[in-house]
Amino acid sequence: MKSYLIFKCLGLVLISSMLMNCQQNPVGDLSPEDSQVFITNQDRSAVFSTYRTFSLPDSVVVYQNNAQQTSRSLIESRFIDRISTSLTSRGYQRVDSTSNPDLGIAVIRANDSYIGATSIPYDPYYLNYWGGFGGGLGGFGYGYSPFFPNYYSFYEVQDRYWIIQMVDLKNRNNTNKQLNVIWTAQIRGNGIFDDASVDRIVDAVFSQSDYLQTNQ
Repeated sequence: MKSYLIFKCLGLVLISSMLMNCQQNPVGDLSPEDSQVFITNQDRSAVFSTYRTFSLPDSVVVYQNNAQQTSRSLIESRFIDRISTSLTSRGYQRVDSTSNPDLGIAVIRANDSYIGATSIPYDPYYLNYWGGFGGGLGGFGYGYSPFFPNYYSFYEVQDRYWIIQMVDLKNRNNTNKQLNVIWTAQIRGNGIFDDASVDRIVDAVFSQSDYLQTNQ
């Protein structure tokens, strides 16, 4: 009986270890490029060919846990320059914000972190052990089954990604003072804040948005 329990416990330890290795970092074996995700959305009613000019600030908005500030690091400047190059290559002209542009472009660098909790029940093997040998607690015949409450594990999650927003300045709603967002892009994954990745990840979101073209 003791040998059986020892081997069963060892088996549970090995299985638990394998599960933990699988769950701790499910994308750990992916390259930075394979982990990256590019999400774009458009306003289906917007006719992008009717816009001519755009305004793009020379800084980004860093959004962190409901607080925001502007920033202009080297990689952020390169990110902005690549967006400008992509739009001008599609026929749009970059102008100053005071020149009544048709489109407004905002670049946001999200850097959120938060704490979560998960409830983990005890392994059912231990419940079977205490009540499953001879009927009763530990097989001693007391006729009781133990009650184990769930225990909690806390974890911290960091969520860092790029957001690009395009707003319609040409057709402003002067009644409610709202600007319509007609195109957005999100860039997520590993390596997206590396200098060597900037051109490629910006090109990726524009390559899947071929409708962003103006009439020449």
